[in-house]
Amino acid sequence: MAQPKYRRIADDLRQKIVNGALRVGDRLPTEPQLQEQYTASRNTVRDATAVLVNEGLIERVPGRSGGMVVREKVILTFHAHRAEMPAGPTGETDAWRSEVERQGYQASQEFELMIEVLPPELAKRLHVDPESAAVLRRCVRYVNGQPSSVQDTYYPMDLADEVRELLSPRDIPQGTTRLLAERGYVQTGYFDEYASRMPTPEEAALLGLRPGTPVLLFIRTGYTVSRPVRVSVTAFAGDRNEIVSTHGDAAIIAKFRPEEEPQ
Repeated sequence: MAQPKYRRIADDLRQKIVNGALRVGDRLPTEPQLQEQYTASRNTVRDATAVLVNEGLIERVPGRSGGMVVREKVILTFHAHRAEMPAGPTGETDAWRSEVERQGYQASQEFELMIEVLPPELAKRLHVDPESAAVLRRCVRYVNGQPSSVQDTYYPMDLADEVRELLSPRDIPQGTTRLLAERGYVQTGYFDEYASRMPTPEEAALLGLRPGTPVLLFIRTGYTVSRPVRVSVTAFAGDRNEIVSTHGDAAIIAKFRPEEEPQ
């Protein structure tokens, strides 16, 4: 069965973007020009460009000088095995920033502190009573000025009462993992979970997600020898991120994948 015409038009325009005939920042021909070029109706052209908008390849720019513009598509690789290593020379924020810059992008973030009632599934992970209060430290992280991920890290209130810096409304220079280790709460084990789902309305707004775009979830629970001390829930924009993890001898892997050079 032949493809619908709008699909054929979308395929042709996509190929022009992929092979560089249309570059980031270039404007597509106007709707009337596309109608003439492809001998297609206005609705068919609109359906074709809607496909590329949903794929994140183009965006609508308002105004007289606007139109359909080829969008920069940034795919950040998140190395889960490198995240939040307490023995590293830098804090979590600096380590993340270095990771982004290593991949050739610009990094920035916004920080927020809140006191929240724990959802039941997080209370269970932290081994505290349902509806217990917790400190929520949130980082909205940007790559090339575009929101890329939201990291929400929850700490039990009794822990925050002992480690008061967790209540600071600012980023912690050495990172919370090292801070807790310095105060006797060395995280000796992590349990990581990976999932994908459609975003909550808040996530969609924070990440500027288009309808139909999922989030990738990376959930890490950190344990000391005596208790779980935090749960970090990172929601990555599904169209802008990939998650990888290296196991075993990283030096061997790096021989065949130089981009995975051990850190």
